[in-house]
Amino acid sequence: MAQTTTEESDQPGAPRARRAGQGHPWLTLVSVALGVIMVALDGTVVAIANPEIGRDLGASLADLQWVTSGYLLALAVFLITAGKLGDRFGHKKIFIIGVVGFALTSLAIGLSHSIGAVVAFRVLQGLFGAMLQPTALALLRAAFPAEKLNMAIGVWGASFGVSTAAGPVVGGLLVEHVSWQSVFFINIPVGIVALAAGLWALKESKAPALARLDVAGIVLLSGAMFCLVWGIIKAPEWGWGDARSLGFFAGAAILTGLFVFWQARAPEPLVPLSLFRSTSVSIGTVLMVLVAFSMFGSLFFLTFFLQNVHRLSPVESGLRMMPMSLMMIISSPLAGALITKYGPRVPIIGGLVVTAVAMFLLSRLQLDAGYGATALPFLLLGLGLAPVMVAATDVIVGNSPEHLTGVASGVQQSAMQVGGSLGTAVLGAVMTARVAAVLPGHFASNGLPAPTDAQVEQMKGAVAAGVVPLGPETPPQVAAAVTRAAELSFLDGMHLAFTLSAVMAVVAIGLAFWVKAGRKQEGPGPVHM
Repeated sequence: MAQTTTEESDQPGAPRARRAGQGHPWLTLVSVALGVIMVALDGTVVAIANPEIGRDLGASLADLQWVTSGYLLALAVFLITAGKLGDRFGHKKIFIIGVVGFALTSLAIGLSHSIGAVVAFRVLQGLFGAMLQPTALALLRAAFPAEKLNMAIGVWGASFGVSTAAGPVVGGLLVEHVSWQSVFFINIPVGIVALAAGLWALKESKAPALARLDVAGIVLLSGAMFCLVWGIIKAPEWGWGDARSLGFFAGAAILTGLFVFWQARAPEPLVPLSLFRSTSVSIGTVLMVLVAFSMFGSLFFLTFFLQNVHRLSPVESGLRMMPMSLMMIISSPLAGALITKYGPRVPIIGGLVVTAVAMFLLSRLQLDAGYGATALPFLLLGLGLAPVMVAATDVIVGNSPEHLTGVASGVQQSAMQVGGSLGTAVLGAVMTARVAAVLPGHFASNGLPAPTDAQVEQMKGAVAAGVVPLGPETPPQVAAAVTRAAELSFLDGMHLAFTLSAVMAVVAIGLAFWVKAGRKQEGPGPVHM
């Protein structure tokens, strides 16, 4: 990797003297990790705060879905563009803007008195969050020599584990003992520390030769990502064969085709198609989609299993999942060391094998599964997912030209967002269909009259979320039988979702054989200032 140094000089036009610590690789890592922690922590605590937000602001379920969906849409739409802005104007500059904007929008959300204001500021928060993630990886690549970059990405990945571990516990405590607003206010001190660290430690880097932004490419890609992610979010509600769902997917396909057509002809394209001539970059992107599909799709149902079926509090659920989070914290930097020694292929394949085993064990969980029954698969899941995500990130960023690091990082993050959205939606649809298929049989086996098709249609959504559809005056004996039937139906659906996730991991193993380590690129590197 091309590295440049700046030395102190009093001559006009000479490089500016660097402060002590500025551009230091490990201080750079700490700075960008703080920004990423702020974004990742926000994602976990908001889910816990949603019920209280609904009660306090009188929000409907659709309103609360927008609190999450609005943020995810803005994030997914803007990630690649934010990476390109970093390449054009400087990754440090865009990162700092993202930190300040994310903290200020968090403050605005906490001060909001209507659900409309909360949703609007969440959309803005997503835009600023998109500025943090691709620029963080670009800054790491600019700061670290090639032989240490894998370890840095591993430690950076561990910051997600820290956020995953702390988010449910911190969020539950804040919502329970302070207020829902406090889960947003917590971003203020984190943002201040991240800002101070970034201004002090980060060294600017950007591509040297970009004269203009590809506005047409930005519009086409943003439109395609919006149609795709929005279609994925709404398809479970509308139906996958509904004209509205098909319309958004068709729009995504058309806009993507126009985007590719334009990128092949644009003088300075937003995403040069040459980036995907690297087999490793293309496969790494697909691997990120598949891993995010399995991880986010499956974990979505674990929350329902722990909180609705086992009736654990958010804090208790977070503690139950702590083995997975702690293992991700430990195994992410270890994965970086393994990648440095063996290349990305071995950690990816090993991680996918462990992930597939963990998914299989989760597909065998029973209703009375205690901490001991869930600890092993959670440990294995953290052990397997971390090296795959770290290595796939290394494959995408490490095999891209240095002057396209921001764009490549945006591609990596976009792949994760699309995969996570697809996993939640597709596995949700599969689980709901399975619940509808088995619910009448479980009613009959528990001595209840079989529900009609209309009743199944009415109940399946609640049962798929782990909620028992009971009326206010249901006799205790009937309530117990309905509860048992609903929980067994949920379990059948969850088992199928985890089985499909295991299959996805096995499919990904075949792709992993084609990846190779990042290499030093020819051509212009980033300008360091």
